[in-house]
Amino acid sequence: MFKATPNPPKADSTSSCKADTGSKKYDEATNRALDYYLLPKQEQSQDAPKPGQLFTIVKDIDNECLLANLSETLASADAMVSDLAFELDGSRRHIALGIQQLIELSYLLANRVLDNVDPR
Repeated sequence: MFKATPNPPKADSTSSCKADTGSKKYDEATNRALDYYLLPKQEQSQDAPKPGQLFTIVKDIDNECLLANLSETLASADAMVSDLAFELDGSRRHIALGIQQLIELSYLLANRVLDNVDPR
């Protein structure tokens, strides 16, 4: 009596389709290469956060709001470093006071720009 279908071929032990780690790495590399060349590239917006970026600014915030927030942030930084400076002695205190002066200068510049944008 005959079989309707022949016996399936035996698996070749030299086949590159073996389920070992080398083949798995090869398959992953192949898929990455195919994805790179065949998948459509997604356009990244200039406003898209960069990898590792934690903070972003809302896109359509007006300049006055940005400058007001900048002034408040600089005032907070000034208060923190001023408080810290009086806890320190010697050269460390001088460094903290120098940082405070840079913050204060930045605060004054930001406020001048804010006055130019919205004189009151």
